[in-house]
Amino acid sequence: MMTLMKWLALLLTLPLAASTVRIYVANSAGNDVTVIDPVENKAVGSITVSNNPHGIVASPDCSRFYVSSETDNVLDVVERSTSKVIRRVPIGKRPNNLAITHDGQRVYVCIREESWVDIVDTASLEKVKSVPVGKNPHNVYATPDGKHMIATSMGENKLTVISTATEQPEFSIPVGGVPRPVAIDAGPDGKINRLFVQLSNLHGFVVVDYNSRVVVDKMKLPDAPPGAQPLIPNTYSHGMGIAPDHKTLWVCSLLDNSVTVYSMPTLHRLTTIPVGKGPDWLTFTPDGARCYISNAGADSVSAIDVASRKELTRIPVGKVPKRIISVELP
Repeated sequence: MMTLMKWLALLLTLPLAASTVRIYVANSAGNDVTVIDPVENKAVGSITVSNNPHGIVASPDCSRFYVSSETDNVLDVVERSTSKVIRRVPIGKRPNNLAITHDGQRVYVCIREESWVDIVDTASLEKVKSVPVGKNPHNVYATPDGKHMIATSMGENKLTVISTATEQPEFSIPVGGVPRPVAIDAGPDGKINRLFVQLSNLHGFVVVDYNSRVVVDKMKLPDAPPGAQPLIPNTYSHGMGIAPDHKTLWVCSLLDNSVTVYSMPTLHRLTTIPVGKGPDWLTFTPDGARCYISNAGADSVSAIDVASRKELTRIPVGKVPKRIISVELP
């Protein structure tokens, strides 16, 4: 009979079980979320939600997903184990993107037709508060240290920084145009150095110094073909993200149907990669090996190998895919 010590020694020689990663993309012109397996690079499931899903975020323990419905004015609470909606929380008119606090207790949802962010308590599954952030809020992000949320105001050309402790605005940052997606450049300690902000009618993005709260630079994407028109009016560049190793910034172009890769922290352009029509949002697998880009005008998702910076395939999904996230499941 094998002794306890020999059994333990054998266990130590066995490979650790790999976690499962899935990509979730909200199909904004339908009522579903497509589930993609990044190993096989194909759709492996679908979650039925309310009409016109906009934002999607996972709880920290991955037991739930929260999905905003832009036309039904609800926040869907999806149980991951069953892929079923267990609650539709009534919220404000035309909810857009959302974010969750690091402790998973609150979900912040931008209410596009108003001037505030609704806060939903994840224990009671009720809206408990509205925080003013300026007209037509569109996107909201949790800061890496978990102490703040950053909300964009399309109607007032600014970002509003909210304390997650007090659930009150602390300060705002003017960005000189209509803010769209934002990428947060932070150090290993979670301290924010810069914000990269895409603006309406700008084929590129601006750089905000977070400490001084001012725009310090403007970066232009490579020129698009003559006469090119974006899939979404006035939206030339939409969707950006910093790779997990923090060495590159990836920025989508709706004018050029491509994603441009910049070095970090210098913002030197490294390459531009063609993708499908209307690239709108992107996400990376946790290990940084793949980048997935939702092609809103092609009902597909581009899978890109980060090391070679080559498109591997385009995965068919639902109607007008936009918000896309990568989740490491327990």
